[in-house]
Amino acid sequence: MLLHLQKSDMKFCSECAHPVSLKIPPDDSHLRFVCDRCHTIHYQNPKVVVGSIPVWDQEGKIKILLCRRAIEPRYGYWTLPAGFMENGETTSQAAMRETREESGANIELHELFSLLNVPHVDQVHLFYRATLLDLNYLAGTESLEVALFSESEIPWDEIAFLTSYHTLKFFFSEATSPETVTPSRLYCHDILRPLNLKNL
Repeated sequence: MLLHLQKSDMKFCSECAHPVSLKIPPDDSHLRFVCDRCHTIHYQNPKVVVGSIPVWDQEGKIKILLCRRAIEPRYGYWTLPAGFMENGETTSQAAMRETREESGANIELHELFSLLNVPHVDQVHLFYRATLLDLNYLAGTESLEVALFSESEIPWDEIAFLTSYHTLKFFFSEATSPETVTPSRLYCHDILRPLNLKNL
C-alpha cells in the first residue's frame, strides 16, 4: 500500500462546495481528498514542466541561452527557459512557448533530451534540444536578462534548479551540435531531495 500525503490544503469540494476529507477510497492505495457529501474523489497528479536547451553553434563553439529569473522561487538565479505545460498543448508546443515567453528566442526544436523526475514537489521536467535561429532574443517579463554561455562561462553555482543543472551537465558531456545525424540518447534522472532544501 502506497501512502502519499497530498501537499495541497484542499478544504472544499469543487463540485458541490462541501468539505472534503483525506482518506483512502475503496480499491485505491493512495490518500485522496474525498467529498463527504457527493463522494467525488479529487485526484491530484504531478505537474509537467517543459523547456528547451537553446544552442548557438558558431564554427563549433557551442553556447547555451540561459535566463536569469525575475520571479520566485530562485529570483536572480539562472535557468534554462522552461515552465508549466498548459492544457491543450503538446510537450513540444509547451517548450516552444516557454522559450519564446521567457527569452524571446526564435528556435528550431529537436528531439527530447532529458526527463527528470522531482517527486518531492510532484513534478516531471522535460527538456528538448533546440537551435537558436538568430540572436534576436530579449528577456520576457519573467526574466531579468538572457545571455549566451559557453560551458566554462556558465555560473554553475547560480543555477536555479537541479533539473537545469543536470540537463546542462548531460548536454556538455556529449558536446555535440543538435544537428548531429545520430540522435542523442534520452537522459533520465531522479532528483530525490529533502523538502527543506532550496534547489529542486
